[in-house]
Amino acid sequence: MALKPRITESPQVRLIDLKSKPFFIVASVEVGNTTTKCILTATNMDTGRTHIINKVVRMTRDVRPPKPGEVVFGKTLTGVELTRESVAELVRGTLTESMAEANLDIKTDLDFVVRSTGVVAGFDSPEEVGEFIKALADGCLMAGVPPKNMTPPMSISNISKKFQKYSKLEKVIFDGAVAGVLPPIGSTGVEIVANEMEGELATAGIKEAAKLTDVDFRNPCISIDFGTTLDGRITNSDQPYAKTVGNFCGYAGAIPDAIIRGSKIVDSKVGTALEVFEKEKPPSFLTLKMKGKAIEAYAKRIQELIIIEKVPRDRTRYGSVPVSPDAAEQIGVTLIGCDVGVNGSDMGKLSAIGMEICKTHGLQVVYAVIDEVMADVVCRLVKVAKESRLVFEDTTIGITGRAGITGNKPKLILKRLEELNLAPKIDERVVFVDDGLARGAAVMARCMNSLGSPQNPLGGKHGGKCILAQRIKLQDK
Repeated sequence: MALKPRITESPQVRLIDLKSKPFFIVASVEVGNTTTKCILTATNMDTGRTHIINKVVRMTRDVRPPKPGEVVFGKTLTGVELTRESVAELVRGTLTESMAEANLDIKTDLDFVVRSTGVVAGFDSPEEVGEFIKALADGCLMAGVPPKNMTPPMSISNISKKFQKYSKLEKVIFDGAVAGVLPPIGSTGVEIVANEMEGELATAGIKEAAKLTDVDFRNPCISIDFGTTLDGRITNSDQPYAKTVGNFCGYAGAIPDAIIRGSKIVDSKVGTALEVFEKEKPPSFLTLKMKGKAIEAYAKRIQELIIIEKVPRDRTRYGSVPVSPDAAEQIGVTLIGCDVGVNGSDMGKLSAIGMEICKTHGLQVVYAVIDEVMADVVCRLVKVAKESRLVFEDTTIGITGRAGITGNKPKLILKRLEELNLAPKIDERVVFVDDGLARGAAVMARCMNSLGSPQNPLGGKHGGKCILAQRIKLQDK
């Protein structure tokens, strides 16, 4: 029987409903290595369902160059220089455009803004990460977001009148757990791996999106986010809060980007696979059949350049992401990384293979090879988790991000996972999610405001009930 990928798509929502029903509207502002996005989500507090209103996506490389006197505090993976001012302006423009497109007012219709970044992968120190987060806040303030819409409320009176009845703030406070999972060390987790926050948001977003499918994606689970860099979490089934027992880091979408750069269709330094995939059709069944042997051979050559393993203890960066394997080990977190050479030293070899495929067989085959390669990457990541005893019998797997859900990848991923013999009917355990990070931002905003939907819980474990009562008990101690 063919395996059927569960791919979530967000249902549309009308402006008249947004204005008249109890929709909690959140903007997720994310500056990534490849794209800068503002994604607006609306959660109906009566049903707990989240809808994506719209998304505005810009290329991060189009950020304006530094002006005289501005301090460059970091670069993207492709070397685009960033200053606090230029990032703030990029954020302001993206957020303003997104709200205008949706016919919504920043001051009166927007309930909360969650800011995140994946660019930290290329940074040198946690201080630079802090500077970046401030730049994101500057941009939101410049766009007119009231400061209270960016921080957790101190009491129920700080929550807008129409949501007070949905808030559980008088029973439980926000204690750092998002969607029923505690971050590593109960602090930021950035000490272990620089993009832990993205892993947190992606996990929460997949939990929320899975509600649109028949997959119960509560703890224990594995979430993998294939943006330009790789992030994600592995959780256990502790109650009321699951612990983060694993984190992913390294390269993800940067791998197809490197392959496609060899094709000369995109810029050889800052080009991305995203630009090509949007314009081209995926490979036909006939192409896949006729070129099957060649596709397999190329995928194998590329796989040999990709290293997937538990991050060795002597590394301070893995796949260009700042990591601290010692700190991780001390608190019982396993770091699983994906690298190409050492910190991307073999990326040029991927481009060379991309060039060869393109010249010999054409773009369609490049696509097919990329799909095979990324499906293999997913499978190898899960395999390392399994060998590290982090896959339990009721673990579910969620995948989000452009390099994991586009093209033929979902079908291939299910096929590979089935071969790992993790569980019978593997397709009932795996969910593919569009915009996991933005959905996670919507969940994060609700957690901060203690806005829960106990009738449709995100926390707790597989098949279990809402954990509100256990949380109240825990916080009363």
